Amino acid sequence: MPATKGGDDAMRKGFLFDVFGTLVDWRSGVADRLGAEFDRRGIDADPTDVADHWRSLYAPSMERIRSGARNYVPLDLLHRENLDETLAEFGIGETFDADARADLGRAWEALPPWPDVHEGMRRLRPLGYLAPCSNGSVALSVRLARFAGLHWDAIAGAELARDYKPKPEVYLASVRALGLDPHEVVMVAAHNSDLAAARALGLGTAFVARPTEHGPAQTSDLSPEDDWDHVARDLGELAARIEARG
Repeated sequence: MPATKGGDDAMRKGFLFDVFGTLVDWRSGVADRLGAEFDRRGIDADPTDVADHWRSLYAPSMERIRSGARNYVPLDLLHRENLDETLAEFGIGETFDADARADLGRAWEALPPWPDVHEGMRRLRPLGYLAPCSNGSVALSVRLARFAGLHWDAIAGAELARDYKPKPEVYLASVRALGLDPHEVVMVAAHNSDLAAARALGLGTAFVARPTEHGPAQTSDLSPEDDWDHVARDLGELAARIEARG
């Protein structure tokens, strides 16, 4: 049942959200930040290509930690290391000193939300606790939430587990942080693999497609690849479907 007014005591549900891609448009946000710096410095490089390359290093850098080849470090550091590799790949590394690189690394803390996010989260809030289950660190998640207007009840995710999705402990630590059991929590994501990992642990699942997360030629996660508990075009439709179920 939806929570009643004043209803923390009545809440027995939670919603965990993937953030990068599901709630915020990382590609345009990072490209805009890079583009502003390139224009200021007279760099002739396509900021979207640079953003895509930077993002392409995301999964491999986390896999070294998931595999045990490297101890856990927060995503902020991985982004910074991947930025160094990206700037070198495009032959523009010498243009950015350490302070400039640190500033560029914070692009991931200032990403625009998709248009439906604020209203959708507002409608989901009475139905359960809201928290990210993101690979972002607590610090990154807090700053991104301030920038993008994401109103969380708690910050959960990778840093609690000191590991990265889709490792089970990331989801389970996030569930525990809300004081709930897995079956009381719905994982909301635009990525089928994220939902598959959550379902295997007993969480509910909600797929919200973001068909331009990787640009207009995106080929992945365009539609649900399993019979997820909820499938919606956006967060507003998701909230309506859950409200209708009571």
